Amino acid sequence: MDYDGWTFIQGFSGSKEKMKFSVYQTSQIGGRKYNQDRVAYAYSNEALLLVLADGMGGHLHGEVAAQIAIHTMMQAFAQVATPRVPDPVVFLSENIKYGHQAILRYAHDNQLGGNPGTTCVAALVQNGEVWWAHAGDSRFYLLRDRHVLSVTHDHSVVQQWADWGVITVDEMKTHPDRNKITNCLGGIEDMLFVETSQPMAVHEGDVLLLCSDGLWGPLSDEEIAQGAFSGALPQAVGRMVDLAVMREQARADNTTVVAVRYGDGEEHQAERPMCMVLDYR
Repeated sequence: MDYDGWTFIQGFSGSKEKMKFSVYQTSQIGGRKYNQDRVAYAYSNEALLLVLADGMGGHLHGEVAAQIAIHTMMQAFAQVATPRVPDPVVFLSENIKYGHQAILRYAHDNQLGGNPGTTCVAALVQNGEVWWAHAGDSRFYLLRDRHVLSVTHDHSVVQQWADWGVITVDEMKTHPDRNKITNCLGGIEDMLFVETSQPMAVHEGDVLLLCSDGLWGPLSDEEIAQGAFSGALPQAVGRMVDLAVMREQARADNTTVVAVRYGDGEEHQAERPMCMVLDYR
């Protein structure tokens, strides 16, 4: 079963500060029995939040952990984006931590006998800049002119080995331990580390892309950078997701993306923060 959502944000007159963007989110189950990825975005007049979580298949109820992470971020944005987020770094890092704590409470209250786990990556755009934060190996890409301007650094065993020179970056994608991550929400209570970024300016035409490892695993960074600009956003993202799933065939992981083309479309305005969670029913 596949899921997708295309939104072309249109606006109204009267706001002094408005962003232009188009946004598209989609998920394919791949060769797995269940889809444990979750994805959403939210926006106000002057801020935009993107969030993606990849529930850990080796942990009980990974999809629940991912859903909790997403909803924690959405609820927080709805409360504080009035219309801007006061402190983007604090907002991102603290609410990922709150999601972690909410997962632990859920596991305790429901006597799961273990803590479900999930990755989480989030990006916040306002004032012409983007901040991002993550835990795990789901990625954020800032793409400009068909090049990767910035990408998150995976919290995984193979990434550590590549950093140490034990394996190459290419070998990361095929190593048998490539799915072992070193940091997540849920999992071990005191082991969460949230990595945050410095703000970067976003330019008209930039693509901000969040994805699970189902996309970046089969595709190179160059293919993602080129593919994101290969047409209208839903077609461009859809082709990349289809290619990733086709390459892996029966081994294909859940493959999920939310992408924004900044400066594309009409100016938008929202009287209150709007949250758009991809429907997995």
